[in-house]
Amino acid sequence: MEHNGFSFSILCGTLFSLLELHASLGDITYSIPEEMKRGSVIGNIATDLGLGADSLSAREARLDVDGRSRLYCEINANSGDLVVAETIDREELCGPRVACALKYELVLENPLELHRIIVQIQDINDNSPRFPSEHLQLEISESAVKGQRFPLNEAHDADVGINAVQSYTLERNDHFVLAVNTNKDGGKYGELVLEKELDREQQQEVTLLLSAVDGGTPRRSGTAIIHVTVLDANDNIPVFSQTAYKVSLPENSPLDTVVVTVSATDADEGQNGEVIYDFSGISDKAARLFSIERETGKIKVIGPIDFEVEAYYEMRVQAQDGAGLVSNTKVIFEITDINDNAPAIFLKSMKIPILENVLPGTEVGIINVMDKDSEGNRQVHCSIQQNVPFKLNPSIQNYYSLVTTSELDREIISDYNITITATDEGSPPLSSSKTIHLSVSDVNDNPPVFEEQSYSAYVTENNKPGSSMCSVTARDPDWRQNGTVVYSLLPSEVNGVPMSSFLSINGDTGVIHAVRAFDYEQFRSFKVHVVARDNGSPPLSSNVTVSVFITDENDNSPQILYPAPAGNSLMTEMVPKAALAGSLVSKVIAVDADSGQNAWLSYQIVKSTDPGLFTIGLHSGEIRAQRDITESDSMKQNLVISVKDNGQPSLSTTCDVYLLVSDNLAEVPELKDISHEESSKLTSYLIIALVSVSTFFLTFIILILAVKFCRRTKPRMLFDGAVAIPSAYFPPNYADVDGTGTLRSSYNYDAYLTTGSRTSDFKFVVGVMARFRVKSESVFANS
Repeated sequence: MEHNGFSFSILCGTLFSLLELHASLGDITYSIPEEMKRGSVIGNIATDLGLGADSLSAREARLDVDGRSRLYCEINANSGDLVVAETIDREELCGPRVACALKYELVLENPLELHRIIVQIQDINDNSPRFPSEHLQLEISESAVKGQRFPLNEAHDADVGINAVQSYTLERNDHFVLAVNTNKDGGKYGELVLEKELDREQQQEVTLLLSAVDGGTPRRSGTAIIHVTVLDANDNIPVFSQTAYKVSLPENSPLDTVVVTVSATDADEGQNGEVIYDFSGISDKAARLFSIERETGKIKVIGPIDFEVEAYYEMRVQAQDGAGLVSNTKVIFEITDINDNAPAIFLKSMKIPILENVLPGTEVGIINVMDKDSEGNRQVHCSIQQNVPFKLNPSIQNYYSLVTTSELDREIISDYNITITATDEGSPPLSSSKTIHLSVSDVNDNPPVFEEQSYSAYVTENNKPGSSMCSVTARDPDWRQNGTVVYSLLPSEVNGVPMSSFLSINGDTGVIHAVRAFDYEQFRSFKVHVVARDNGSPPLSSNVTVSVFITDENDNSPQILYPAPAGNSLMTEMVPKAALAGSLVSKVIAVDADSGQNAWLSYQIVKSTDPGLFTIGLHSGEIRAQRDITESDSMKQNLVISVKDNGQPSLSTTCDVYLLVSDNLAEVPELKDISHEESSKLTSYLIIALVSVSTFFLTFIILILAVKFCRRTKPRMLFDGAVAIPSAYFPPNYADVDGTGTLRSSYNYDAYLTTGSRTSDFKFVVGVMARFRVKSESVFANS
């Protein structure tokens, strides 16, 4: 492209005078000259649409090109200007067509709007006329008469309108003048007019300079040298069968396809009547697609024919006879569309990720579908697979809105692959698919859920503080912080003591630890409530009950309730001399604060004065005569009893049981020989008190038994029983463990007759009604 300084300044000065805005039915039309520099402002779309420049950016304004791969223009989102993005060559874009326009669709979102933008490209005089050849060969018979005309090759100018070839000039010479004629299609060509006859004998060749001039500003011209060879008479030029050839050519036609055959005849004979063909005017683009056979006039396809690139081609063909006379015709190719382009799917806008709580009908994306084909081949239908909660709603022209059809749940499906299929109406139809990946973002709509409805924890008493007892686990299907669970204990009390003094919980893992050591004998179980709370906003929570059971450990030795030592004195019981084998003479009563097998007690005699005289029940603790007591048996009997529990390891306690084999205290000679005066006095007092109380008590018992005997039908009044146990011998606050201990606190005997006694003697418990205390160092000094 050539410009001198003056013409360029004129162009710049008239640039904005060529810009005009035309609005019709919502369309905006601009008119600009070709070859504008990149960045040149075409117009302000924001102003022309009545919008602010900032609204274009906020509404994500963009230009979509209809069926064209190159954009040429773009929007400055900051200023709202429509500017040139790429230099526009009208000749390359539109070829010989006078009307040349770029068509765009301006898309605005929020809300969705569509405006059609048309940019008319005006031709500038940037091409010079060109002859098919810089050297034209003419053979003219010397018989040619004055005024005879000889058509010349038409000069071709890629520009159109006034910028195309307007006139021809011929350098002054002695034989020819130039006549300029106009074709039916408006094209101008020149003819040599013989003004002075040729004389081959005087001049065999004539050289002429032919110039073609266009009407642009500044004017451009092209030249060709005409070599005229003077021959003998050739008075006929080739004549085409048609003044113009118009052919419809399908796109994608195979190479070497014969599109059309042009034909011209010459009435001359011999060499003067032989015709050859060639293009006299053809664009560079068309020259890459078509060729002509010089001898036959067949025009063939030599390049790819694409309707979407160019739908119209125009060229001129000349026929030249052997003498150099030529004639011209026009050939027009109209490219017809076939359905060779599948629809293209473009994702124009997408809101990713999507909140799972969006309402049905929410727009999440905008889809644009385009087909480069024409008419019915570009009519497109879109569809979406049926197994997703989305659908396509047709919007404006070839735009669709992707909307939700139902509620979403990220915990069920967190990602969607949506396949959109676009199918045109061609024959056969073509289709294309595009898969869109949509991710669903989380909202805190699920509380933590414990894996179990309740938990039980078992901990052995005397545990180490800080040891773990159990673990609770809650699951929250939400994501990230919405699904992060923190555990805590619900404030409560156990026997008035805060729960925090007993247990603690790891807030991250849910592991429950014992803060202190537990004592089974203090309490056996308690409940604590654990709260699982997520980190969402607002947070959601749930509770679960943990039942803590303290299991027993064998940490308590058996405690002997009877006989119980009282200071330095030992309790002594009397055994009648007439006691028979199996008679109950005493009973050892013991308890164990533990429970279960740890409280199962067993009794055995580990040492006795007479090993074969007494036996003890393994589990009852009853001391019975193993054989009949005889006169030869020692009066003082000392038994060492061991009470052992069933724990692991086993714990035991021993006690001493002192027995006097006698019917009354008078028979005990040792009592009179006590050396210590103080002990003797005390013993005397005790004997006097014992006899007095025994006499009173015996009388009282006889009366009671008489009354009971009258009321009962059973004749038997004597029972096998144990020694009466005063309640004072039980430990403070003693109670059996879940009914599994060795003795209940309410279990007590008042008075019993000796088992199997054949006499009316009574056995008294020392310390109940008549307690006989004898100091161990005095009575059993020699035991």
